[in-house]
Amino acid sequence: MGGPVIGCGGGSSCDQVLSSRWSSIGGKLPISGLAAGAYLAMLAASLFIGPATEASVRGLAWRAMFVLAWAAAGSAVWFTILQKWVIGAFCPYCMTTHITGLLLAALISWRALTPFDDDSADAARMKSSAVPQRAIGRLPAAGLALAGLAFAGILAACQIRFAPPAVYRDGNAADNLQVIDPHNAPLIGSPDARYVVALLFDYNCPHCQQLHLMLDEAIRRYGGKLAFVLCPTPLNTRCNPYVPRDLDEFKTSCDLARIGLTVWVARREAFPEFDRWMFSFETGDRWQPRSPDAARARAIELVGQSKFDAAQADPWIDQYLQTSLRSYAATLAGGNAVPKLLFGSRWVIPQPDDADDLLSILHDSLSVPRP
Repeated sequence: MGGPVIGCGGGSSCDQVLSSRWSSIGGKLPISGLAAGAYLAMLAASLFIGPATEASVRGLAWRAMFVLAWAAAGSAVWFTILQKWVIGAFCPYCMTTHITGLLLAALISWRALTPFDDDSADAARMKSSAVPQRAIGRLPAAGLALAGLAFAGILAACQIRFAPPAVYRDGNAADNLQVIDPHNAPLIGSPDARYVVALLFDYNCPHCQQLHLMLDEAIRRYGGKLAFVLCPTPLNTRCNPYVPRDLDEFKTSCDLARIGLTVWVARREAFPEFDRWMFSFETGDRWQPRSPDAARARAIELVGQSKFDAAQADPWIDQYLQTSLRSYAATLAGGNAVPKLLFGSRWVIPQPDDADDLLSILHDSLSVPRP
């Protein structure tokens, strides 16, 4: 129906994994397609491991299941590493699949290596043998397990070698984008910078948080010739009519956007500190969005209660928010996702892993001259 998978709404940890550059090989072959093929092959092989099947066919089926199960187990380890240390988010559906793969490898290995009684005609001829009967011998099993792990290693190597560019989607704006005066807008960098890139973001968006951490380094590498105009773009229908549906992850986005802009109106020099605090880690190794109450308390701490209250009524806040939303509407051909970077008529939904990726995106996708 075109909606998000349950529990995988925009900005969720599940969405981060499934929409990442690691969800495919070379941006073309979905990992889920490979997994479906592997599990279907295991299912087919399992239909031929019973005693009614000819011994040669039964042995082939067991060996196929053994290799596929260990390939699934190796892949499970690889994708868990990716989610933990590269993507920084876990998809519950993916982790369920990975746990299933590990359990299958353990179960198939245990069953294949356990001696068993077989009433088939082939087994009857071998009853006099002192060697315990197993579906697969121990030494062949080790070789088959290594073959399965090798397949998982090849998959990982292909993903690393053919990883797609750090861009989810890009294009030209449908309408002329409104030019924002960097001297009169929230900004990271100098308002006199030669190249000014607009950043559409949501304070509840994990992708936006990751990108924010790279902005200062990109500005440093440009030697002050680059700046980012910050354009809050709440993904909530309460203040953004261009969002098709509301998600729980963004239910406070409108409030947080207005609090941030209120800080800028009340005391411009305090805004960079507030903005960095909004995307900083509080505790643990996972970022959590700030609540409106916490954001408001921090804003009042930075600018003072009286200035904050007076700034809330400034009509500029709604005017600037509408400017950001018009830019968002002009780039909807690329989908509803944020963050988006805009430069001239070009826009891009970035997925950089580091500042090097971000600089490549600025040059290759947005045509920002190199530093």
